Formats: sequence, C-alpha cells, structure tokens
Amino acid sequence: MAVTDIREYLKLVPAVKKSPQHLLWMSYDSEADTLYVNFKKPSYATDSELTDNDVIIRYEDKQVVGLTILHASKR
Repeated sequence: MAVTDIREYLKLVPAVKKSPQHLLWMSYDSEADTLYVNFKKPSYATDSELTDNDVIIRYEDKQVVGLTILHASKR
C-alpha cells in the first residue's frame, strides 16, 4: 500500500511528542479490532488495568509502557 496522504500521519505528531521518551509503535489487528500502542520496545508488562472505556493500560513496574484499545474502529 502506498502512502498517499502524509497529512494523516502528521496528525500523530502530537501523540508522539506527549508519549514517554517521544517514542510510539502501533499495530492494528483487524480481526480482533484492536489497536496496540507501545511506548517502549521491548516492553515487559508486569501489570495492567482495564478502564471503563475498554482500554487496557499496561505497566512495567509503575511506568506506562503501552495501551491496548479494544473496539478500535468504532471509536
């Protein structure tokens, strides 16, 4: 797939700037309709919590290392 509209990717710049260490990796699983967001690679979550809006926050010790966003296409 060719990237035809760089403006869509530029919309990510504010999220990257706000993320820990200004790093961001994302992948989307269309079968599960789940978006995985990682702020650290490799990350080894030691704990997680499910929020009321179906987002799983993943922690390594007390540091947030990623998010799992369920039902991503419906947001």
